[in-house]
Amino acid sequence: MTWRPALWLVALVVIALDQFTKQWALSALEPGEKHAVLGDLLSFQLVFNSGAAFSLGDGYTWVMTIVAVIVTVGIVYFARRAQSRLAVALFGIGLGGAVGNLIDRLLREPSFGQGHVVDMINYNGWFVGNVADLAIVGVAAVVLVMSLTNRPLLAAPVPPESADEPQSADATVGEEPRD
Repeated sequence: MTWRPALWLVALVVIALDQFTKQWALSALEPGEKHAVLGDLLSFQLVFNSGAAFSLGDGYTWVMTIVAVIVTVGIVYFARRAQSRLAVALFGIGLGGAVGNLIDRLLREPSFGQGHVVDMINYNGWFVGNVADLAIVGVAAVVLVMSLTNRPLLAAPVPPESADEPQSADATVGEEPRD
């Protein structure tokens, strides 16, 4: 299966949707003001998050940036062993979410590598997130279900062939010479 084009396409769709909704929030919402969508259960509220989920790591934005880079590289590395179309889609969605928030960390105020993530979806006052967060949490939930049901996400790594042994030696052991 050729996974690369599908992985990148899915990731690009998630990144585009994430960045579009962030731009919408920046132009349509005032920081801190709540706009009810489903009563108190779900609302729009523009927030700039310097930390991770639930504002954990607030004040350590540069650490969050390093973690985001490591996660992004890890997703690309492990996606090579995706077992199915579902796995490729999950890796693409996760990659899109990670890159969506990484873009904010790298390019938004206050400075490169310390940018605050634009969040706008308020979940009953418990936390405020964005499309990238939805992608990351959704993928994590599906991967958890897959692991609990013993559905493989990755193929086992293929061990490299030993450079010391000639490959033709194994094929000729015990065989009679041919005329």
